[in-house]
Amino acid sequence: MKAAGRSVWARLRDGVAASDPGLLRLTAGLRTVGAIALTLAVLSFLDVDVTRLVAGAMAAMVATFAIREKQRGPQAVTLALGLPVALTSVTLGALLSSHVVAGDLFFVALIFSAVYGRRFGDRGTALGLIGFQVYFLSLFVGATVSGLPELYGAILVAFLSSGLVRFVLVPETPAHLLGRLREAFRARLAQLVSAQLELLDAGPDEVEKALEDVRSGTARLHETAMMIQGRLEEGTSDEATARLVQRRVADAEIAAERLGLLLLTARSAERASTLTLHLPGAPVPAGGHLPVRDEATATLGRDLQALRMLVLRPVAEGSGTALSHVRNRLLGYRDEENLPPASAAVQDVFRGIGEAARAVLGLRIALEGPQDDSDDTPSTARSREELDAEDAAIDAGEDDSDEEEPTGLRRPTTRAAVQVSVGSSLAIVGGEFLSSQRWYWAVLACWIVFLNTASTGEIMVKGYRRLLGTVFGVVAGIVLAGLVGQHTWTAFALVLLCVFAMFYTAPFSYTLMSFFVTAALGVLYTLLHTYSPSVLLLRVAETALGAACGIVAAAFVLPVRTDRRTNDLLVTVLDRLADVTEAAVDQLSGGPAADLLDKARDLDQALADLRAATQPLTHPVTPLRARRDTARYVVALLETCAYHARSLAATAELLPTHPSIAADPRLRRAGRRIAHNIGAIAAHVADPQAAVEIEITGSSIASLLEPDVPGTPRYGRVTDRVLRHLQRLDESVTGLARPLKAPVAAPRR
Repeated sequence: MKAAGRSVWARLRDGVAASDPGLLRLTAGLRTVGAIALTLAVLSFLDVDVTRLVAGAMAAMVATFAIREKQRGPQAVTLALGLPVALTSVTLGALLSSHVVAGDLFFVALIFSAVYGRRFGDRGTALGLIGFQVYFLSLFVGATVSGLPELYGAILVAFLSSGLVRFVLVPETPAHLLGRLREAFRARLAQLVSAQLELLDAGPDEVEKALEDVRSGTARLHETAMMIQGRLEEGTSDEATARLVQRRVADAEIAAERLGLLLLTARSAERASTLTLHLPGAPVPAGGHLPVRDEATATLGRDLQALRMLVLRPVAEGSGTALSHVRNRLLGYRDEENLPPASAAVQDVFRGIGEAARAVLGLRIALEGPQDDSDDTPSTARSREELDAEDAAIDAGEDDSDEEEPTGLRRPTTRAAVQVSVGSSLAIVGGEFLSSQRWYWAVLACWIVFLNTASTGEIMVKGYRRLLGTVFGVVAGIVLAGLVGQHTWTAFALVLLCVFAMFYTAPFSYTLMSFFVTAALGVLYTLLHTYSPSVLLLRVAETALGAACGIVAAAFVLPVRTDRRTNDLLVTVLDRLADVTEAAVDQLSGGPAADLLDKARDLDQALADLRAATQPLTHPVTPLRARRDTARYVVALLETCAYHARSLAATAELLPTHPSIAADPRLRRAGRRIAHNIGAIAAHVADPQAAVEIEITGSSIASLLEPDVPGTPRYGRVTDRVLRHLQRLDESVTGLARPLKAPVAAPRR
């Protein structure tokens, strides 16, 4: 029973870790709710009125969510600096409440300063948020000069409560956060293996969903890997440890993605394109609707289950000897003599399982330290020796990037500050026409649609989502307000639930976040005795007005068109792809070692930025269906290119330690066309009139490695895998020419 209980608990823990990597959403919700609850408890003990309770609750929320630094020291400094900013802001709000024009002018100046402050990093962003939100708070509660002492006390209690919850009650260190992210990576890797097993067994009616689950699992695993890489510097003790974890995470991700591709190829009995794993809605290969049922595929199913168990359970936990036997068997597939009799495609899957087991072993050693090797077979011992040699060869690289920063109005923060100031000015004027008492809701809506957006399309999508969430939130607010009546603590309990839900859902659904915000406001209006259905309907009108003002400002004041932004980001992705490919090919050709892991990370980040920027183009409500399909196809092709480039980089990093992989100078010829085509596509996107052409004809990658001297070995000691990645990267890069309308060179005769 105890073992069963532990198993249920472990499954629950892994499910939570996979759904909320690092428990970031849970932590944000608990911290905010905890700060608000503590503030309310202290203020109620001091017997303040409801208005001050509301002010304290809102100040606690702002003091908690505004701070984004990763280290505890900088967080404490920002919180300490935020208190005088908040006190100054509420003071000016009270002083200017009776001076309409002066108050409006100051509000616009404050908005400009808050947005411009983003250029100073997390601290500048946090102080700007605190200044704006507390000024909004003063308008919401109707702050007056005579009531400032009580407001000062409420804000002071709120900031102290926020600090106590952040640093004592719900503490979080970078090392602990990184540990939870690693658990999330492990859980998501196990989920991806489960999805691959479902794909192997899926029947004709299930195969499309199974393939979509594999796509989703691959994307979720990559997302977690990116989150880990972004926190390695703060969460590890030294740079060598950070680079070791970075390499092992990258190895595991590549091995898992490659295993999915090999499974799809084995199932369909034809070579599957990597694009199939990245393009939503891409059809299953023609032969893949009916799975092969034989002894080899039955063994594959058992081995995938074993691999999943190996990912989830440490060898030292429970039946260690049995798990060691499983690990040894899977690692044995790295040796040709241990492969079961099967077709070449199915044997490739067994090899992929062996490589995935090696990646899991390396990841576990990097995260948990040396493992018991008393039960090792020769295959397992060889894998350990390879991993140890790789670990010893890790050398901390240096970041010598020196990109020129835009100046003046070309700087994104300056442009955004001007745009939001103009939009807020329009919202103030329009909001006054709708309501002289609650015009500030329009300003808030305008402000929010500019947060974390960089193009007109992104602002339009965010404005639409906020309006949609507000409309449904108004309905919920009316229902909740009618239920709680004047029961103060019941109302605050509902507000706390809504606040938790708001922060828990914010990272993946802006519409849901807006819904919970509006529902909570309906309850707060009830507490302030200002509730009525007309007030909540007015909020919908003010929100629509504010979003419209933001869209107008973004469209006509220093506009950044969605096409222009996506083109700029596309050029950046292509440049990063060229950097990784050229450095990897150069190293595989005998050139000097380069910092390939960081280059691959830069490529992944650039691709993530592009994926986010194309959301307005791929949104379900977009009327331009052809452009939507093109954007999805281009992003999927780039993800395919990134996978092969990462794989080349990972292989190149093995050169110093693996006798099976040696430099081959002929690879420079193989990579030359790829580099040319990437550069040509980037030049065409940057300037459609550029005199460049894409080479899509000529020798294959394999034939480019034909020996110059007859009778010499064809491939030297370069593995077939390198050639396959180069070939597929070449195909994916040339495949970009058609959707991007890049000129293609005429066939040679």
